[in-house]
Amino acid sequence: MSHGGGSMRAAVVTGPGEVRIECVPLPEPRPGQVRVRLEGCGVCASNLTPWEGAEWMQFPTEPGALGHEGWGVVDAVDEAASDLKVGDRVGLLSGNAYAEYDLAEASQVVKLPDALAELDLPLEPFGCAMNIFRRSDIREGQTVAIIGIGFLGSILVALASSTGARVIAISRRQESLDLARLMGPIHPIPMHDHGEIIERVRELTNGAFCDRVIEAVGKQWPLDLAAELTREGGRMIIAGYHQDGPRQVNMQLWNWRGFDVINAHERDPAVAVLAMREAVAAIECGLIDPKLLITHRYPLERLGDALDATRDRPANFIKAVVVPG
Repeated sequence: MSHGGGSMRAAVVTGPGEVRIECVPLPEPRPGQVRVRLEGCGVCASNLTPWEGAEWMQFPTEPGALGHEGWGVVDAVDEAASDLKVGDRVGLLSGNAYAEYDLAEASQVVKLPDALAELDLPLEPFGCAMNIFRRSDIREGQTVAIIGIGFLGSILVALASSTGARVIAISRRQESLDLARLMGPIHPIPMHDHGEIIERVRELTNGAFCDRVIEAVGKQWPLDLAAELTREGGRMIIAGYHQDGPRQVNMQLWNWRGFDVINAHERDPAVAVLAMREAVAAIECGLIDPKLLITHRYPLERLGDALDATRDRPANFIKAVVVPG
């Protein structure tokens, strides 16, 4: 275990759309924890509402706060964390990873194999995709519609295709549909006109609609569309992060179709860690290629630009990471 103080750089969000880099004390692991020298942290869409200054948001944030998709190298280990050693490269569940170092419970750290050493690997969101896939219960021969082909949607195309399901990919952006084609065989549908999408899916399914529909946008219209595309007795999976207020649903349609509605967001750290391990296996075997998905890389000092890009989605944007170096 390391002692002796020291300092690190960490991002502090000081107000809506405002961030600065501060020099703060280096954190020390508590019993059962490890400290990780971060190689980087993914930028999550869930950061955007705090970044915009929601009513419930308090400024300034803790150093490194909002960053929860970190990866790096174990730098210090508490004696109770016997399965890990200094020098292990890991993905972690933590909450202050917009920084040079962060702490994590040893039970919430996943070792990364040497074969993945050259990859930027924010493992937590890859684990989210694995959990969504598990909750979707996709099987060979089913028809699966995925609404929103961003980071999660692209991974879900690959995972659904691997089962032998027929995949319909729906997205506003042509480059996202082009990416989906790299993930597996798809029926692409531009996400422009609500009625036209419904009619196209009706044609593709001979009027039966889809066994599984995954909504991966987090807005009202895609949620409405997902219900329209789910067949009677099917399953609608909510993977989009609905953080900007209440939603209305067409309960008449939901009742009549009798489909299951799954909120695929997991909150149990043990479940998240298991999914992170599954993600490592999927990446190792080539089912998921992070190099296709992590499209933008920013230094820590440009965290604000990374958050703005995540909001504005410039051309060919899928996911951003920030790196301390």
